[in-house]
Amino acid sequence: MSFNAEANRSALKGSGANVLAGIRRGIEKEGLRVQRDSALLAQTPHPKTLGSALTHPYITTDYSESLLEFITPANADIDASLAFLDNLHRFTASQLPDEMIWNASMPCIVAGESGIPIAHYGPSNVGQMKRVYRNGLGVRYGRRMQTIAGIHYNFSMPETFWQSAWQEAGAQSTLQDFITEGYLGLIRNFFQHSWLLVYLLGASPAVCASFLAGNDGHRLQRFDNEGARLYLPEATSLRMSDLGYTSNAQADLTVCYNAIDQYIATLHSAIVTPYGPYSSFSVTDEGERAQLNDCLLQIENEFYSPIRPKRVTQSGEAPVVALKQRGIEYVEVRCIDINPFTPLGIDAETICLLDTFLLACLLNDSPLCDDGVIGRNKENLARVVNGGRAADLMLTTRDGERAARVLAEPIFDAFERAANLLDDVHRSSRYCAAVAQAKSRLQHPETTPSGRVLQEMEDGDLAFWQLASQYSKQWHQDFINDPVSPATQTEFEQAAATSLEQQAALDSATEIPFDEYLQKFYAQYRQVVA
Repeated sequence: MSFNAEANRSALKGSGANVLAGIRRGIEKEGLRVQRDSALLAQTPHPKTLGSALTHPYITTDYSESLLEFITPANADIDASLAFLDNLHRFTASQLPDEMIWNASMPCIVAGESGIPIAHYGPSNVGQMKRVYRNGLGVRYGRRMQTIAGIHYNFSMPETFWQSAWQEAGAQSTLQDFITEGYLGLIRNFFQHSWLLVYLLGASPAVCASFLAGNDGHRLQRFDNEGARLYLPEATSLRMSDLGYTSNAQADLTVCYNAIDQYIATLHSAIVTPYGPYSSFSVTDEGERAQLNDCLLQIENEFYSPIRPKRVTQSGEAPVVALKQRGIEYVEVRCIDINPFTPLGIDAETICLLDTFLLACLLNDSPLCDDGVIGRNKENLARVVNGGRAADLMLTTRDGERAARVLAEPIFDAFERAANLLDDVHRSSRYCAAVAQAKSRLQHPETTPSGRVLQEMEDGDLAFWQLASQYSKQWHQDFINDPVSPATQTEFEQAAATSLEQQAALDSATEIPFDEYLQKFYAQYRQVVA
């Protein structure tokens, strides 16, 4: 059984394209809490008025106690998704009297590793597991890396599409297997073309000098003699570089997306096989347990990838177990920088571009990958991350090197076909407009978010943190000046109160010892590849 792009295309012929109205997306947007006056990372606990970071459905924290994460429900309406995210920002802003949300991917001013508090989730076993996992990230990769923020975009095709495509393909496999193969084909195409997405959406070509304090081996250039402004002239997304959210330890972890069993087996091995360099981590500087295990990965989430196959898990269920038993349900795109020039870090144009990109990946043929393909994809992404706006940028292909702008042409042809389908269904022009704007940015690199960041830094004689602070303050004040409606305020206050009650119940419940809890959790992996 293999990916069947022809069946996918056939399913969308004529009135069948109407199923595209059912595409669902969910947005996970991270943002540091910072001191409004100084742009220093907030040292305060997660505000009680925002509820419990462990049990709140929409407002939580990621690595740091200071790193907020907003989660929107899955929705088939772009504007409704953005409206929900907007309300989360406005409500949260009203609960931060002296702080604001940092609206950029690379962090604010950080005062070393000790100035980055790790998130607390309470004494329950699930709370302890989340805490210890974050301890492990800290000792393995450093806390500064964990202050980098981004946007995760969850995308799924409607069940009616998959049913129709399955029938077009002859219904020779189970529907679950067909859907899984379809998403794997999308993922393979995504990796081949993700360099273009990072070029278009990357917004982190510079960093605050405090982020690299003590790191004399970095290759960034100075914007000024004092070294307060560090950047790469043609970079698009340092967040995606080896200075950002990547792991050298995982460099040799080759994950293949040709079959779900291959993917599961690779992650399984990384989770259960001890990794020597991590064996010495026993306790943190605070005297806490340092990690969940001493393997290359503590859990699946530690695998850093621009995109992940996903399935909603049941309580206590390991992600690879869910994938093994019930297949892929959606994909999570993880290479999206926060755009500091938009209040929410993402806007409708970006969402239209993402939907178009992902639909094109699903409708184009998707050859199986090998080590050569995987290596070229990684190399091309690295070239764009570090120097994507260079006019003469060359990328590697099976047949040698070619100009990035030439390689982009057939990708944009696929974009345009997908955008026309989406606009026809929605009776709009917004998808084609998003693709046209993206195509323009290919010819005018200075109009990309990364180009604009460096241009405004130069025009205003600003350090990166000053530019990010200016926009963060602007959006924060806009949120304060135009608060959520009384009904929405009440809804979020009730959600916060309910989440605190739920955590209190978890914290007071009688549970098995934590070590036994972990043993039961990891026991799942023994069956997943059997």
